[in-house]
Amino acid sequence: MSDQTPLPNQENQPAGSPAPIVPAPIAPATGQDARDTRQSEREIRREERRARRGSNSTAWVGGVILILLGVIFLLQSMRGFYLNNWWALFILIPAFGSFADAWNAYRQAGRLSRRARGGLISGCVFLLITAAFLFNWNWGIVLPVLLIVWGVTLLLNSLTE
Repeated sequence: MSDQTPLPNQENQPAGSPAPIVPAPIAPATGQDARDTRQSEREIRREERRARRGSNSTAWVGGVILILLGVIFLLQSMRGFYLNNWWALFILIPAFGSFADAWNAYRQAGRLSRRARGGLISGCVFLLITAAFLFNWNWGIVLPVLLIVWGVTLLLNSLTE
């Protein structure tokens, strides 16, 4: 008898059991193959980091809103700058959210896709409404401008896609 165990084969396998899968011998890697493997692993890690960063990319919206509110309140206390409808600043929350969504859609598509244009236009509409409330603009002028923006959006969407 020898000290080595025999390799499994059809003769010493119980009936009905599948033959074991024996992996093929691996050829030694050359220096170039190892570098390619490391480079592809680095690319995978970079993509994972980009994906993680992309999931928190709208977190800056809250910071921008707080900064804008602080600047407006500072202007009010220092220069006598007064806003009649300061509550309209809260309309900026969906505006910045729309801009962030448009930016993310642009980064994902690599171009100004329909989703990116939609986010950009809706952010601009929210900004226009906020400005109308803050500066007491005439709604007789603001509403036709909103209709024009809506029409331009529909026209761009029909021409580009």
